[in-house]
Amino acid sequence: MEKTMRRLTTRIKLAFAFGIAALAVSGTVVYASIFPVILGAGTNASAPLVQGPASVTFRNLTTTSGDVGTWHYHPGYVHNVVTAGTVEIEDGCGDTSTFTAGQAFETSEGRVHRAKNEGAIDAVEYNVFIRDEGKPLTRQIPGNVRRCGPASNVDECKNDGWMEFDFPHSFENQGACIAFVNQRPRVTLLEPLDPLQ
Repeated sequence: MEKTMRRLTTRIKLAFAFGIAALAVSGTVVYASIFPVILGAGTNASAPLVQGPASVTFRNLTTTSGDVGTWHYHPGYVHNVVTAGTVEIEDGCGDTSTFTAGQAFETSEGRVHRAKNEGAIDAVEYNVFIRDEGKPLTRQIPGNVRRCGPASNVDECKNDGWMEFDFPHSFENQGACIAFVNQRPRVTLLEPLDPLQ
């Protein structure tokens, strides 16, 4: 298992280095440059975040000034780093978070959202998608309709919070919302150790 994890880590590092090197060599800004890597295909190897064969994709994304994206979600984990401009992530439940050059953020857990660039310059970000092999990077919400959900934690269900959710479905009561959250699969990763401390 340890050897498998080392090989997966090495593959991820090599794929990331290759992607960054290719971008540096090209010297051009591309709307969405995508570099896919499949981990564990045809083997017994598994990626710890998805508990099986995983696809890892590296993308360089430019969002032009004034652009408003469609409502969507990611059926996996997405780690993002903004390198220029400002990206706003509008959550389908109403919250908005703003990220500027040098900041990083995650868009995970299948939460519905859209990206906006209300700044004066194009926003540039690097994305790393980690998902079950065969799953897409993104799933669009049919009709580009704003949806709230899915619920991520029990606190979101408390008081009248459970009534806000309509994706993937609405809830009859607070207890149904809490049960949904408690039944969602969780991934727990070991914290790195520093053996010299």
